[in-house]
Amino acid sequence: MPVKINGRIYYRTAEVCQMVGIGKSTLFRWIRQNIIKDAEYRDRKGWRLFAEDEVLNLKAETNKIQRNRLVKV
Repeated sequence: MPVKINGRIYYRTAEVCQMVGIGKSTLFRWIRQNIIKDAEYRDRKGWRLFAEDEVLNLKAETNKIQRNRLVKV
């Protein structure tokens, strides 16, 4: 369930993963590999809180495609 703090809406890790269609392990790997930035905020339990703009950036990363360099055309 999204959290509203000071008029902004934040989403927790599981919600973000479900919204963009990736698993938590993928999200954490992308954070470790600096593919995406870690969440700017955390709640008092230390859980990540993603703002809407961070979710949009993650969604954009999820939709990227690359040409397979192994396939000859």
